[in-house]
Amino acid sequence: GMVSNWTKIPPPLFKKVVIVLIDALRDDFVFGSKGKQFMPYTTQVVEKGTSYSFIAEAKPPTVTMPRIKALMTGSIPGFIDVVVNLNSPALLDDNLIWQAKTAGKRIIFYGDDTWVKLFPKHFVEYDGTTSFFVSDFTEVDDNVTRHLDRVLKREDWDLLILHYLGLDHIGHMTGPNSPLVGPKLREMDNILKKIHISLLSKEEASLPNLLVVCGDHGMSETGSHGGSSDGEVHTPLLFISSAFEKRSAPLARPEHVQQTDLASTLAICLGLPISRNSVGNLILPVVGGKTMREQLRFVHLNGFQLSRLLQENTPAYEKDPGYEHFKIAEKSHGNWIKLYLEGNNSEVLLNLGKKVLKQYLEALKTLSSSLSKQVAQYDMYSMMVGTVIIMEVLLLLLLSVPKALSKRAEFELPLSPPLFSLLFYLMCLLLCAVHVIVCTSAESLCYFCSMSWLTAVGVMMLISALMCGILSAIAKIFENSRVPPKSPVVSSSSWSEVDLLILAGTIGHVLSLGASSFIEEEHQTWYFLINTLCLVLCQELCRNNFLLEECDLHRSTNVKQNFDSIGETSECKNIDIPAPSNSKLGKATSSSEFIKGSDKWISLATPWIILICCRLLRSLNQTGVQWAHRPDFGHWLTSSEHKSELSFLAAVSLLMIFFLVQRRCSLVSKIAMALGLLGVYSYRAAIGNVIFPWQHGGKDISKGIIEARFVYVFVLGIVFTGTKDLLKSQVISADSSTKSTGLWEVYSGLVLLAALLFRPHNLPVLVFCLLIQTMMTKYIWIPLKFDAAQITIMHYWFGQAFFYFQGNSNGIATVDISAGFVGLDSYVEIPAIFLTAFATYAGPFLWAIHLLCYLSSEVSR
Repeated sequence: GMVSNWTKIPPPLFKKVVIVLIDALRDDFVFGSKGKQFMPYTTQVVEKGTSYSFIAEAKPPTVTMPRIKALMTGSIPGFIDVVVNLNSPALLDDNLIWQAKTAGKRIIFYGDDTWVKLFPKHFVEYDGTTSFFVSDFTEVDDNVTRHLDRVLKREDWDLLILHYLGLDHIGHMTGPNSPLVGPKLREMDNILKKIHISLLSKEEASLPNLLVVCGDHGMSETGSHGGSSDGEVHTPLLFISSAFEKRSAPLARPEHVQQTDLASTLAICLGLPISRNSVGNLILPVVGGKTMREQLRFVHLNGFQLSRLLQENTPAYEKDPGYEHFKIAEKSHGNWIKLYLEGNNSEVLLNLGKKVLKQYLEALKTLSSSLSKQVAQYDMYSMMVGTVIIMEVLLLLLLSVPKALSKRAEFELPLSPPLFSLLFYLMCLLLCAVHVIVCTSAESLCYFCSMSWLTAVGVMMLISALMCGILSAIAKIFENSRVPPKSPVVSSSSWSEVDLLILAGTIGHVLSLGASSFIEEEHQTWYFLINTLCLVLCQELCRNNFLLEECDLHRSTNVKQNFDSIGETSECKNIDIPAPSNSKLGKATSSSEFIKGSDKWISLATPWIILICCRLLRSLNQTGVQWAHRPDFGHWLTSSEHKSELSFLAAVSLLMIFFLVQRRCSLVSKIAMALGLLGVYSYRAAIGNVIFPWQHGGKDISKGIIEARFVYVFVLGIVFTGTKDLLKSQVISADSSTKSTGLWEVYSGLVLLAALLFRPHNLPVLVFCLLIQTMMTKYIWIPLKFDAAQITIMHYWFGQAFFYFQGNSNGIATVDISAGFVGLDSYVEIPAIFLTAFATYAGPFLWAIHLLCYLSSEVSR
């Protein structure tokens, strides 16, 4: 008692520790109705056994690699880890695995190979499985379980980590309400039962064993993860050991803890130092069975580690309320030790101990929260370089806008201004000098400084070239403004309502991105803009068809008189040229001749039909953040009771797609399209999403690899045919019809690919996309003779709206990873990335290709 032992690490509390991490295990899978139904053993241990249960809250981004980092280091990873998640580098931060290895603990690992990449050479034995091949539900878990019996019999390990991926893959492919989830949870329950019974049978009197069950993240209602919805951030955390007291009453709702708390709790349990950068708190009930002196020592260790971390990161750390609380608690702790050493065993000692414990816990909470706020360290230099490039490109685009939005839609970029060549080299030298100074004086790690010199010089040259281009463009504008116009041209810049809406809408949308709420709910902005656009187009069509009919009639009378009096046809030719005094009137007059009879009424109904389509699509998928959890028609369709309705809808949608796409294809492409769409339905039937009419009861669910590859053959065939026509039109004959047919065939091939990758309930999105494009082309764009700029922006708006109609949002949780593995039987990086990106951005991409098709078909203008 005379010499302080507070710098020594306490002895371990448990002999062997098994961590079972079940990927995408939501809290309601254990504590909800699914847990009672499919995980009876775990439920019994939670409610009546020797265990402590918590709900661990994960911080976004809720993807695997950042979550493993949080569990093992106790720190909060940044959003860059979402990108790094695809190819994890070795973890260099102080962490639990490194501490355990340094302390001589023997660690065995089986499961997701992300661990092997993060902790190379840390495991005495390991077997990694790839985490990205999401259409594998069984082998990925069997590869972990096959080692279990052998390892549990052995005595030559201290820490066993098992990471099961099957549940996460089921979520990605079929969602949390899939019939496959139940059997998978039952399988996990049997594994936990086997491990728990084995640990109990091997226990010695001196030190008990510990089983930890946790999830790295949950899953959203669509089965994906990455965002911050309750389903994604709340995971169960169970500590099961004979060292704990048996629960007398059933458990109320489990207490909430932070996921980062696990690192410091496990460090204390294993008798290891707490990781240096950990912001987690010790979960006190786990050590609650120990004496008051030991409990106080554990929380003091945790407080000391957090206060050290605060001192390193905050200059004015002494004024931090958490640090002040900790110092007060430390003083009280000293007084308690004095009383304890005097041999005082009265009630006073116990009450003072409880008070000190409470003070420590308050201090830990405050320290942890103030450290969590400081966790984001930004690489300012790299961010500034990126911002400069973006601002230069934006300025260059703005300077080119007047020409790009003129009738001829030209875009001129001055690339080789001879006047500025000297300036270019001087700027390069100056920027390189700045780069050297910043990189040699920077204390923290900088991404841009870590690049090779060749890349860095390339970036400097790009910045210099853009700057010279901007100066050249400005000089050209001043030059043009000085030169008087050679011939007086009557300006026809009377702005229509469509022009005003396009300008106001585009500027309004850009300004809305200044508020995070508008980014989270960006779909509302686009839905509002396209609805308003439809109403303005309706007004334009009404004016065209009704208000200008009298004027049209009056003009035709004039023509007749001209014929009678002069007898020349030249006046007749010129009658449709817009009058300079009112260009809009002229344009509308000439275009009203296109719409006759029944077409006129269809044309007038078109904006209203589009509005109805958009309203139906909005109810198909809830998106955004605030209302994403609300039930929608998509959820109703994907539930197992409505499989026949979904099958009928998918079949009708595929027929409609064929009907809308085939009209401009060649005969060969039509046949390929029909067979391809049949293959799409067969693929969805093979993987169990839809059923054939003659199919009854449970059919074996396969991965549908053959069916998907059958469709890929037709996609490639159609795209190849279209590309051949395009090349033919460019090289052999300058025939515009061959060119537009070629473009349309490429487009139809991509529509077939989208139909294969879209979930069956999303096929109506593709149908309405094609329907709206067809109707707008025939009844709005051609008759009203909109110019290239107007049509381009309309395509852009609809493309953005269709991105959200698909169920996407600005959160990564809505990315459908399963699309990347359609037709693949193993993880192949480049095809997986291409297919996932295409499926995600199919809406904007198909509208962009349609814009190309439309503009190339308008040869006469």
